[in-house]
Amino acid sequence: MEGRLMGAAAALAIGLAVGLDGLVGELPNRLHPVAYLGRLVGWTDREWRHPRLVGALAAVTIPIIAAAIAWGFVTGAGRVGWIAGALAAGFVLFVTTSLRALVETARDVIEATETDRERARERVPALIGRDPEDLSPSELRSGAVESAAENLADGLVAPLVAFVVGVSLGGVALGAAAAGWVKGVNTLDSMLGYRSKPVGWAGARLDDLVMAVPARVAAVAIALAAGRPGAVVAARRWAREPLSPNSGWPMATLAVALDVGLVKPGAYDLNSDAALPDRERGRRGVRVVTGAGVLSILAGGVIAWL
Repeated sequence: MEGRLMGAAAALAIGLAVGLDGLVGELPNRLHPVAYLGRLVGWTDREWRHPRLVGALAAVTIPIIAAAIAWGFVTGAGRVGWIAGALAAGFVLFVTTSLRALVETARDVIEATETDRERARERVPALIGRDPEDLSPSELRSGAVESAAENLADGLVAPLVAFVVGVSLGGVALGAAAAGWVKGVNTLDSMLGYRSKPVGWAGARLDDLVMAVPARVAAVAIALAAGRPGAVVAARRWAREPLSPNSGWPMATLAVALDVGLVKPGAYDLNSDAALPDRERGRRGVRVVTGAGVLSILAGGVIAWL
């Protein structure tokens, strides 16, 4: 496929993914390919005689399976014509990325902290892994804001960057395969990447490598969307407080940009000199993450087109 046609196909794919995300949001689990990928990952979450060996095999094979399925789907569609291939790639990018569901859930939690705290506690586990029962309203808002920043990197920027890189190397089928591979790595880490699960060690380390660039790209996008480009530099003071070498960058950048503290009790306290977010700062945080997502999509579309 010649350069201009490849760029048009990539831009069409990104446009379709964005359009579907805006119209549909998340597919139901029974229809979502990533839910089935999660079942495959879940099968490995058991007692093994050599859990790290099993985890290493899973870290190699499961992302490759996701990439192969994406590549085969787009390649098959591409035999019909380049538009069909672009549309298939757009669908793959749609199921491997998420923005609308993320910001809507974060917004819902933030609003509910003032009107219905029980609803906020019911909804926040979709964003954070900690027990919400003892969290104060400000801690619930902190969890929603920091998760929105972190998941912008995992759920949008990482597969989008992979797609654009793949397109530049070999076309939309390779771009879709790259997005699928990254989603496989992220899924392994999100389900198994805990110290209590030795089978997840290899997947977690692989995710650390994969997310090194997207997390920092997301931090830059957050700073630009907030109109505080210097926030990335200021965030260096707290970016390494979380155990993850990457998640602290978008979270700390958003904390600095909003001039709020973001806290996970017993784990980290980002921008610790500032107060936890009130409802208005929480709302602004969601708007900034939304803007950062839009900036990332526009940048990805332009780079892919070129």
